[in-house]
Amino acid sequence: MDLPVIDLDLFLSEPRDSDKVVDECRKAAGALITYGALILHDSRVSESDNTTFLDLLEDYFAQPIEELKKDERPELSYQIGVTLENTEKPKCAVDEPCLRIIAKLDPAERPLDITAHAPDPKCRFFWRMGERAPHATQFPGLNASNVVPQGERIRERWTPIMQKWGNSMKSAISSLAEMAAIGLDLPAETFRDAGKYGPHLLAPTASDLGKYGKKNTILAGFHTDLNFLTIHGRSRYPGLHIWARNTGKRIAVKIPEGNYLLVQAGKQLEHISGGLIKAGFHEVVVNETTLSTIEIRKTQYPDRPLIRISSTFFWHLSSDFDLKPIPELSSRAQLIRQEQAHSGQEEECSIYEPMKVGVHVQNELRHIALMV
Repeated sequence: MDLPVIDLDLFLSEPRDSDKVVDECRKAAGALITYGALILHDSRVSESDNTTFLDLLEDYFAQPIEELKKDERPELSYQIGVTLENTEKPKCAVDEPCLRIIAKLDPAERPLDITAHAPDPKCRFFWRMGERAPHATQFPGLNASNVVPQGERIRERWTPIMQKWGNSMKSAISSLAEMAAIGLDLPAETFRDAGKYGPHLLAPTASDLGKYGKKNTILAGFHTDLNFLTIHGRSRYPGLHIWARNTGKRIAVKIPEGNYLLVQAGKQLEHISGGLIKAGFHEVVVNETTLSTIEIRKTQYPDRPLIRISSTFFWHLSSDFDLKPIPELSSRAQLIRQEQAHSGQEEECSIYEPMKVGVHVQNELRHIALMV
């Protein structure tokens, strides 16, 4: 199945109150409600910037482990700098509600079995893209300063490339947050203002396919993201599967070439919408198309590292923002749950307690073994 394609160019070029813009915003909100995901078209996004970014991250993660370890910050719950392989655990491996969701799927549509899965073999780097708040935060560890790698072939290239690609992703997802608000009959600035000082992260993952390139290897186990919205550029290697809400189908993601990005809802959006929009489940695995791409890359680019980089950005609400369901959205969510109950397709019922966004993030980090 194909996810809805949302035209950000239309939103940016036409009057906000025009019928065309309002219809596109409703389409965006509807896609998030129905599928928890969408494809975003933004002609400002440059594929060449993504290519430069992927080259940089391949070079970075091809460095010796001793060099990478210099950029670890476990005392900050790995929320800045590098997280090395076999550190982050998929929450769903032991989370009962998540395991029940898997059990309800048709066996042919289930993720690869994570119940005996060790921590993910992927690495990650977090690069802060947030604006500093003019006031003190209750969560300094979630808003720490960036780590700039000092490797000889990396240091000078790092900040300009990370900032350029990160700003492209941030601009696209911030505008989509406005579209979603309008489409949900909220003021356009609702989500954008709530995320003005969010600890947004350019958050590429890296999987060594020379080491973990066997078919059916789980690179990132079945999970949702803890932030508000996640946006992805194209990776060089296939392997990302998503589960669109209300379909029960595992979808192999194919982001079209050019100015397209994949967007998924995260847990903060689920919380503030009272479950009207659900966080999207996904996994990254080595499948047949991954293996085919590995062989092609070996032939065409024999001198390049065989490392799968995800071009990922996490857009967050501000850490000190009071996270609680918006009443109008909670009411709509309740109606959907009633309809599902009548049709025998009832989803897991969650309770969305009021809390600071920072507390919400800390709770999720403990589940995935990044915070003690």
